[in-house]
Amino acid sequence: MTERTLTAGQKTLIDLGPLVVFFAINYFYGIMIGTAALMAATLAVIMITFWVERSIPPMPAITCLLIMVFGGLTLYFDNEIFIKIKPTIVNTLFAAALILGLTFRQNFLKILLGRMLQLTDPGWVLITKLWIGMFFFLAIVNEIVWRLFETDTWVTFKAFGIPALVLVFGIIITPLLRRHSPPSEN
Repeated sequence: MTERTLTAGQKTLIDLGPLVVFFAINYFYGIMIGTAALMAATLAVIMITFWVERSIPPMPAITCLLIMVFGGLTLYFDNEIFIKIKPTIVNTLFAAALILGLTFRQNFLKILLGRMLQLTDPGWVLITKLWIGMFFFLAIVNEIVWRLFETDTWVTFKAFGIPALVLVFGIIITPLLRRHSPPSEN
């Protein structure tokens, strides 16, 4: 039996699809129905991923769980604050987990990404510290946007601003990734 995997394009669609659904449904029907649609779309992509790859990577599984919890709280209490604070809590938890890992000499990024990305040990530590800063930055920016702007502005930021910030961050750290790659054996 051959192993099936999603292509890079399919993975991108799976990562961004629920956010686009959230944005579109919120635009037409409001945050509560948008939240329900986000939950449904997230479950759908998790099921598709499992159906194709016969496994669910840890990050999408954690993200799905948190969307279900915070989305469920939003719908149950009919209060949009829960879905708005989810990015703050998630990003803070990710940063805290990375800090905890470094404290106990366990590099969680290396554990999660080590098969896809080859770096020297100092490179993994540096990249982990940069991601810690990025996660805290995203948490702070989310707090500013949801507290100071209208819900539709926050939804747009959540759906497009956060992914854009992460993409720009990834582009900026690419030279560091190259600099800290192990020497090739050619």
